[in-house]
Amino acid sequence: MPSEPRDGMLPSEYGNMRASTADRERAVDVLKAAFVEGRLTQEECEQRAGQAFRARTYAELAELTADLPAGRPGILIPQLPGVPPPRRPMNRLAVASLVIALMPVIPVLAVFTGLIAHGQIQERGERGAGVATAGILIGGFASLLFMFYALHR
Repeated sequence: MPSEPRDGMLPSEYGNMRASTADRERAVDVLKAAFVEGRLTQEECEQRAGQAFRARTYAELAELTADLPAGRPGILIPQLPGVPPPRRPMNRLAVASLVIALMPVIPVLAVFTGLIAHGQIQERGERGAGVATAGILIGGFASLLFMFYALHR
């Protein structure tokens, strides 16, 4: 059974895990933010950043950021093997755009819904940008074909 974190520290099985370059860079970003906010002096920031780049484990990184609000060790805990990360939701308007594009109704509606979906995806951090793009492209192509057919009829 995994041990529970005590007093803001990492669980024992995480502390000894080797840190990656990305983990060290995240810790340095926390230190930079603390410096900008006035929580660390320039000298403290430089010293801790140097230690972060030399850190080999999560425990060493956690020690450097434990006294900073944005640097709680939970930020540095890795994704557990075998446990999938939480999935972002799929944008429903993106799916609607593709479905409308594949239907023989108003294909230009697929373009509009796809464009709106792209805005929502950026704003909300949802998945579905490719689906929205497919809806825009298929709907736009179908609209052009429809207009070409209507003009030459």
